[in-house]
Amino acid sequence: MEKTRRYLDRIGIGVPEGESEKRFSDGGQYRFEVPGIQRPGAMRALLDAMEEHDVRVHRVTQTKGIMLLTDGEIEEMAELAREADIELFLSVGPRATYDTSASARTPEGSRIGYRLRGYDNLVYAVEDVRRAAELGVRGIVVYDEGLLWVLGRMRGDGEIPADLHFKVSAHCGHGNPASARLLQDIGADSLNPVRDLQIPMLAAIREAIDISIDVHTENPKSSGGFIRHYEVPDIIRYASPVYLKTGGSVAGHHGWDTTESQARERIRQVVLVRDMIERYYPEAVFSSGKDLAVPVGGR
Repeated sequence: MEKTRRYLDRIGIGVPEGESEKRFSDGGQYRFEVPGIQRPGAMRALLDAMEEHDVRVHRVTQTKGIMLLTDGEIEEMAELAREADIELFLSVGPRATYDTSASARTPEGSRIGYRLRGYDNLVYAVEDVRRAAELGVRGIVVYDEGLLWVLGRMRGDGEIPADLHFKVSAHCGHGNPASARLLQDIGADSLNPVRDLQIPMLAAIREAIDISIDVHTENPKSSGGFIRHYEVPDIIRYASPVYLKTGGSVAGHHGWDTTESQARERIRQVVLVRDMIERYYPEAVFSSGKDLAVPVGGR
């Protein structure tokens, strides 16, 4: 297999030789992300809990879809994020499970995931992104590689704001360094690989790309239910710069409509992970977050 290994190494898909030396632009190794904050009430409770526990979260992610939020709800969430100096990432709404696809609801057809079917749904997805951007949002979660390619072209051509950040969801199902490199090349600013990758697998992805990797430190039962708190120090060592995606075990499934009390529980999970880092890897550098995709003033 050496011939294949040498070729992969030549095109930038090599074997990592040690801990990651890559960092966020501020020199930090890790940040915190809390997913599943679907509405303003839950976000407000989350921010209150952050203050109560004296913990910093860099990114909040909404997963149900932009098209399921009113303009007023988006503007309120963007304002809350702006005041807290925190990223707000909203998810593209159109997806196979929301349209008329019967295949997406079968065991075999579920491989479609949240990808887009047909030309019209691609147009709808771009419109979802345009609307969020017009309302000041600067972080978008994408579930379809073709849409990412289109959005990357649009960003470069000035059709959408140049400071929009695109995060590829774990629901795209990517877990190897070649796929990660492709996604970076077509416009991804952040990659959430599949949730169950072992640390050497994460290290191989890190070797191939420079964008941040978003790693679930825990998961709802619907996606495995595993909790990786003790692995977090090594995740930072070998995958930095990394977003530690924390609080997922509070949810019943992806798209869970988090209550205000559950939002506070998600912050408790962040505290548990923070304490694990301070105990086992205290020299890890916490990012100040100077280059965050914080919402801007909208229309």
